[in-house]
Amino acid sequence: MSDIFDKYYKKYDTWYERNKFAYLSEIEAFKKALPKNGKGLEIGVGTGRFASILGIEYGIDPSKNMLQIARRRGIDAVLGVGEKLPFANSVFDYVAIIITLCFVKDPVKVLVEVKRVLKKRGTVIIGIIDKDSFLGRFYQGKKSLFYRQAHFFGVKEVTNLLKMSGFGRISYYQTIYKFPDKMHSVEKPKKGFGKGAFVVISGEKR
Repeated sequence: MSDIFDKYYKKYDTWYERNKFAYLSEIEAFKKALPKNGKGLEIGVGTGRFASILGIEYGIDPSKNMLQIARRRGIDAVLGVGEKLPFANSVFDYVAIIITLCFVKDPVKVLVEVKRVLKKRGTVIIGIIDKDSFLGRFYQGKKSLFYRQAHFFGVKEVTNLLKMSGFGRISYYQTIYKFPDKMHSVEKPKKGFGKGAFVVISGEKR
């Protein structure tokens, strides 16, 4: 999977410029769940599009080419995967996983690692394209360059994964109510899930 992102990293990065209202709507939804302060890590930081705006200082990604861009955007980013984080126990206040969960080999192992590196009552914040939404169904049928090898998740699936991995106090925010190329303004995030295609799910380390 990292080979695709390494080869087409420019194509990936420019998607956010072509679909800026979808991108900025996702940012706004993520802000709702993000702690105001603290040391943060993004797993699957990519080119740093989200981390740089959200103020997430650290990142990890298996794509060398993407990491170069992330570093230029000011992220302290290292090469690696979520299943084996190169960090000590209890060092982060929060960990973000934005879209990345559908690309990892072992989501449970990733979440166990997230819990390990989080401080007591630290927060994990996961952003997904809900597989049961209009956009999730479209991407699963389209088999696009990046998504054809993805394993999409529904909100309830991610909720169960979080509970299994030792997280509680779970909350939800949603956005993206139309196709990204049809959006002409930034959408305001709403609590809950079931209507928006992009859902932010957060949980606290128990």
